[in-house]
Amino acid sequence: MTLSVAGSRLVDSAGTPVRLRGVGLGGWLNMENFITGYPANESAMRAAVREVLGEDRAELFFDRLLTSFFGPDDAALLAGLGINCVRIPVNYHHLESDDRPFEIIEHGFRHLDRVIGLLAGYGIYSVIDLHALPGAQNQHWHSDNPTHIAAFWQHRHFQDRAVHLWEVMADRYRDNPWVAGYNPINEPGDSSGRVVGPFYDRLVKAVRAVDPKHVLFLDGNTYSTDFSIFREVYENTVFVCHDYALAGFAHGGPYPGHTRGEWVDRAQLERSFERRTAFQRETGTPIWVGEFGPVYTGVPEVDQQRYRILRDQLEIFDSYEAGWSLWTYKDVGLQGLVSAGEPYMSRFGDFIVKKGRLGADRWGSTMEESATELAPLHRLMETEFPSWDPYPWGARYQIDDLIRHVLIAQALLPEYAELLRGCSDEDLIALADSFALARCVRREPLLDLLAGNLLAENPRGEDSHAEDPHGQNPRGDA
Repeated sequence: MTLSVAGSRLVDSAGTPVRLRGVGLGGWLNMENFITGYPANESAMRAAVREVLGEDRAELFFDRLLTSFFGPDDAALLAGLGINCVRIPVNYHHLESDDRPFEIIEHGFRHLDRVIGLLAGYGIYSVIDLHALPGAQNQHWHSDNPTHIAAFWQHRHFQDRAVHLWEVMADRYRDNPWVAGYNPINEPGDSSGRVVGPFYDRLVKAVRAVDPKHVLFLDGNTYSTDFSIFREVYENTVFVCHDYALAGFAHGGPYPGHTRGEWVDRAQLERSFERRTAFQRETGTPIWVGEFGPVYTGVPEVDQQRYRILRDQLEIFDSYEAGWSLWTYKDVGLQGLVSAGEPYMSRFGDFIVKKGRLGADRWGSTMEESATELAPLHRLMETEFPSWDPYPWGARYQIDDLIRHVLIAQALLPEYAELLRGCSDEDLIALADSFALARCVRREPLLDLLAGNLLAENPRGEDSHAEDPHGQNPRGDA
């Protein structure tokens, strides 16, 4: 069933077209602050937790969390929805240590191997996504970046390590037909625009030398929006766009309606999609939207508008035969199909509310939190440096990044870790198990929307592998 590119489509080994449609497994092997409720970046969070719990008990907690976060019941649920692909973000820290570069941590593959196998058992493909690279390939928390500098593009050492990691991974999965392919760099942010293209040339050559068969899924520069950096159309390659709708952000306005001065309706969504997929359509390569999806607010009338955004996007993707990967599967209530239950939410619920009040997470922030306090700084910068327009999204975003999403977020780290102080081993296991599907809360309208879209085309689940091969309830309901 190994996939390959045939013109504008992916096909299996029998030549049958396969449109990959599924979810991203965000917050798992690459933890993110808004997904599991901590502040700042993953490495800083883990260090703060180790300070409180000690090395061994921190490892107990995190390993149990990784085990509980995705298991057989999760695979069954996704299969029942009609999903045929899961994009799996990975942090390089699982596979290599900064103090021992180029030495592969074999033990670090255990959860990735486990979940690829679970998904394969349900006929679901995996796309392996290196979401955090040595030195950080973009400016934000989701590359495990504690600063606002993407040092990956400034140091050949980091690039060498990334190539080596992908040579190892390509060798490991080269004969696995249920690995759809490799997504080597999530959302690169090369501010110069001069390094990323040549680096892709080098990386593609290195991976192809080890594994010439698997599909490469390559993100454009500037967070998968700029494809001008590609100097050639590589063989057996999908060029991946991300397509978040402006009205679906936390600060998004009504839909249809105005968001930050721009009218957003279905026609605007389609224009945005066409702009973001122009390179793919011009080159005749497959279209795959590697990330998209609205943020939910808990306000029923607003969330109904968010579901409408998602429904319209899915219909647009269908009309262009585009594959997609919805962000994200599981979290603490912002975007997930399902969200963590008890006792985690009781212990960390007030802290998550405080993070929201301070706007300490970019994803989920309305940009209005702490606005009164920050207004003098914004006025100062606008007055003194009116032409300052830093990469990637300008002065307002840069100031918020530095003050709220770095400074305030890092100040919150000890407070998060202290909430674990005094926990017994049994308490830590119970907290981690709050992310097990049996304890999660399901976002039923979202589950129904996805199943309606996916199963409508394949009522018996032939292409989507929606039928549970183990004979369980395909939706995984109790």
